[in-house]
Amino acid sequence: MKAGDELPELTVPITRTLIVAGALASRDYQDVHHDTEAAAEKGSPDIFMNILTTNGLVGRYLTDHFGPRCVLRKVAIRLGAPNYPGDTMVLRGTVTEVADGTAVVRVVGANGLGHHVTGTVTVSLPEGTE
Repeated sequence: MKAGDELPELTVPITRTLIVAGALASRDYQDVHHDTEAAAEKGSPDIFMNILTTNGLVGRYLTDHFGPRCVLRKVAIRLGAPNYPGDTMVLRGTVTEVADGTAVVRVVGANGLGHHVTGTVTVSLPEGTE
């Protein structure tokens, strides 16, 4: 592995169930993550995914690639376009650094509206991965 290597993409269907389950699992009871009418009253066309669910999907993307023994050391992400039900998010990653048993990966998750999530993740790699 070296800087410039691209990770295989991960396609995530954005379902109503995923959005609601992610909000419940992270104890985010904001109505915009489970109540369509409340979301509409606040100006949103539908419920939308919370950042903690996005964070979990980014983590899954990296552990799927590097394996269950890798450790996420730093996750620095920013949200952009919302993830609404019925859309699809495609996660892509590019290794930007590899040194001393760690890798830094630039991650972008895009949906039909644009970039939903962008950021970097620092991962400790299992021995023999570098």
